[in-house]
Amino acid sequence: MQFKHPELLYGLLLLLIPIIVHLFQLRRFQKEAFTNVKFLKEVTLQTRKSSQLKKWLTLITRLGIIACAVIAFAQPYFSNSDSFSTKSETVIYLDNSFSMQAKGGNGTLLNEAIQDIISYIPEDDKITLFTNNANFYNTTTKAIQNDLIQLKHSPKQLPYESVILKGKQAFSNDGSTLKNLVLISDFQQKETASKIESDSTINISVVPLQPSVRTNITIDSVYISKTTVENFEVTVLLKNQGPRIDNVSVSLYNDENLVAKSSVSIEDKASTLFTIPNNTIFKGRIDIEDPSLTYDNTIYFNIDKSDLINVLAINDESDDFLKRIFTSDEFNYTATDFNALNYNLISDQNLIIVNELKTIPVALSTALKAFSDNGGYVLIIPSNESNLDSYNQLFINLGISNFDSQNVQEKRITSINFSHPLLANVFDKKVDNFQYPKVNSYYPQNGVTSPSILGYEDGTPFLSQTQNTFAFTASLSDDNSNFKNSPLIVPVLYNIGKNSLKLPKLYYAIGLENKIDIDTRLSQDDILTLSSQETSVIPLQRNYTNKVELTTNEFPTDNGWITVKNKETDLKTLSFNYDRTESQLTYLDVAALSGVTVNNSVASAINDIKSATNVNELWKWFVIFALAFLVIEMLLLKFLR
Repeated sequence: MQFKHPELLYGLLLLLIPIIVHLFQLRRFQKEAFTNVKFLKEVTLQTRKSSQLKKWLTLITRLGIIACAVIAFAQPYFSNSDSFSTKSETVIYLDNSFSMQAKGGNGTLLNEAIQDIISYIPEDDKITLFTNNANFYNTTTKAIQNDLIQLKHSPKQLPYESVILKGKQAFSNDGSTLKNLVLISDFQQKETASKIESDSTINISVVPLQPSVRTNITIDSVYISKTTVENFEVTVLLKNQGPRIDNVSVSLYNDENLVAKSSVSIEDKASTLFTIPNNTIFKGRIDIEDPSLTYDNTIYFNIDKSDLINVLAINDESDDFLKRIFTSDEFNYTATDFNALNYNLISDQNLIIVNELKTIPVALSTALKAFSDNGGYVLIIPSNESNLDSYNQLFINLGISNFDSQNVQEKRITSINFSHPLLANVFDKKVDNFQYPKVNSYYPQNGVTSPSILGYEDGTPFLSQTQNTFAFTASLSDDNSNFKNSPLIVPVLYNIGKNSLKLPKLYYAIGLENKIDIDTRLSQDDILTLSSQETSVIPLQRNYTNKVELTTNEFPTDNGWITVKNKETDLKTLSFNYDRTESQLTYLDVAALSGVTVNNSVASAINDIKSATNVNELWKWFVIFALAFLVIEMLLLKFLR
């Protein structure tokens, strides 16, 4: 039992007053003379016994009156908490990520949770509720009922650490209230470790919702596996979580028209091929039928008419190896002798290759600086007879490390930076038994700050990148190096060319930062927009001489096709899909969490909160007891002689 006003219990000292009055009665007795006292002695003995009983009973009743009155004013109560206050704050996190599309006992997990919230939380109780992409502060379930019913799934889930932090920030600063944070989720296990840490200032309850059946088929990815003169071969990769399934139907659409259909049997993984005519604009959509998670049953992609990447090679040596790499199906390759260079060509290029020039004049150095500042890419291959002063002046302009005097010493190219974007998808695994190329002489670099792409045995760079500039430190001529015969040269130079204009991919992931180059020239007041059927937005963009670089992040929010427009002119079609991280049906073991209360349902969590704040006040009972003692005292005084 606890008291709202425990300081009033000092009033129990008043119990001493009736005790003193009853034990030390100050009445004065007067003597009377009687002739015969035999009869009076009998009366006296009988009266003294009843008087003594009456006195003690009266004392007890008066003590009861005072004690009950004092305790009633102190307001006693029973409570599950340490506070008399019945005020509580409830903040609810409702996970609406795509994994909550899994089926429970009564519809999807998200719908089950919404119905429980509406059913078990009194409609006028103040709560704060937030999801992965929506917030409802200091509201009631009655006010947000329609919003909850219409709540859509979110492509991404907040990390649990962020959920706890956001929940704490939603509480008021009132220290007298009981603060309850309820997490309603399937608690999907992510690739990165997730932790839910307890907090002494709030009560954290978790409600793990589990799907009734843990099976799911996912369209994992789509990619072009083979290209011929006439056709593309598009491979669709499927993944399965659950038992083997036969005859999974896979449909290919061009816009809204069904163009092909196939059937596969899948245990863990499976793939199927579709053939698409080359040199056509294809707005592709792949569909499967799977009742579990529906968001990953569709994937969008598109194949546009390819833009050729403009490459200009300024040569003082043979460029035969460059012609074999930058072919006409993907590149618009232009070669020119250094002495015949037309400077007007530079601004139209995406990549300029300085191929073994002995001297770089100031005019070319200035033009390359302006070209790089405007988003163009530069590849520098030095000559065996390079004029270091002119080269280093170019390097200063481009912000890369200078060359030292040529070092005539054979070195093997043994260091391969597999994680660099140029080589990220070149090797299936790291190679150790590789036949490494070599050079007979090279130019050491001073103060190298950027990591090398390819390096020598001692770790010094053979090929490095600084922003938009790539630089070899040795001549690639046949008499100085066998790098031209190495299998590394094709992917390295090809990827440098492809990166110089970031052509649209088959599709992009929603919620990630994507950089996309649009091959167009804009006038001064023109702005590119991204348009879907419902909305049109202006993305972050940077205008260069011969291209516009778009950056997408928050938009779009739904999967599908997006059109890049310049006013009313359609320039490109881009495809966006939801990230597949929500497709994994693996879950955290919430029973192993410490410092949190695990509830098996939303109703149980709400009832626990209510019971924690329920207060049974007892003061009325003590008032009744005081009145009862008063009545008893009156009866004693009246009838007991």
